[in-house]
Amino acid sequence: MTKTYTKNEAVISELDEVQFQVTQQCGTEPPFKNAYWDNKEPGLYVDVVSGEPLFTSIDKFDSMSGWPSFTRPLEANNVTEHSDETLGMVRTEVRSTHGDSHLGHVFPDGPEDHGGLRYCINSASLRFIPKDQLADEGYADYLPLFDDDTDNETNTKQTAVLAGGCFWGMEELFRQQAGVINTRVGYTGGHVPDVTYKDVKQGDTGHAEAIEVLFDATKTSYRDILEFFFMVHDSTTKNRQGNDIGDSYRSAIFVENTEQAKVADELIKEYDASGILPGPITTEVVKAGPFYEAEPEHQDYLQHYPNGYTCHWVRKDWALNK
Repeated sequence: MTKTYTKNEAVISELDEVQFQVTQQCGTEPPFKNAYWDNKEPGLYVDVVSGEPLFTSIDKFDSMSGWPSFTRPLEANNVTEHSDETLGMVRTEVRSTHGDSHLGHVFPDGPEDHGGLRYCINSASLRFIPKDQLADEGYADYLPLFDDDTDNETNTKQTAVLAGGCFWGMEELFRQQAGVINTRVGYTGGHVPDVTYKDVKQGDTGHAEAIEVLFDATKTSYRDILEFFFMVHDSTTKNRQGNDIGDSYRSAIFVENTEQAKVADELIKEYDASGILPGPITTEVVKAGPFYEAEPEHQDYLQHYPNGYTCHWVRKDWALNK
């Protein structure tokens, strides 16, 4: 990892128009119309000019912004940050240290469990080196980062964040499903940080009572999870579930990436076309945000109080025909 990286004028002269505009003139490429925004292949992202290692697939996530997004740089010394006051706002620009290429910007809206940062990077400023080519390209030192066993284990565990009325009954039904590893209830989708049950009950925080489902993708699928979701609550009643009324009881799917959004949107279209449900679906499909875990007394509620309140049950006649 002692390799020397420098700004290479010969390489700069060979950049295409977009690459030159981005790296040398602080330009921005179009979202969703660039090389790496949806790239899921394991590997290393290096500066297109200098070749210095910048980011890895391990720290890449789908921010639904249309640009490659990372939670952190691979080598902190290879990335510098500068105040950017263009476009009438103050942002933090990200540049490569040795190549002095404009890369993009960093924002404080990344995944909280990975530091809370989102490095929004232009594909045009990067060159991607697949894992199986790292040694040939002179980046063999980084191969230990890509442990197949760890990657496979991580990829099999996925989460679904759903709101469908009072979270007590939702959690009890989901915990019994094949492939579900763990569940927890909480609040999400609002505009007030660090909310409590009392705050949400006031009705002005915008949060929904929700459930986070951790599942094994080798035993069930995100679509299976959603199909069950539509069977255990009435998605046709807006801001209401049974006698529970208010936006905290709304039906919503909080998606973590574009793949989840696609599955949710397609399934809703199928359900509406099927005529199985008593009316059009009102379920919101929105980008997942902070999930605030509910107080201990709300976790596993019906396990502790088997005769406690619930307005959820499995409606088998609401299952889609396979």
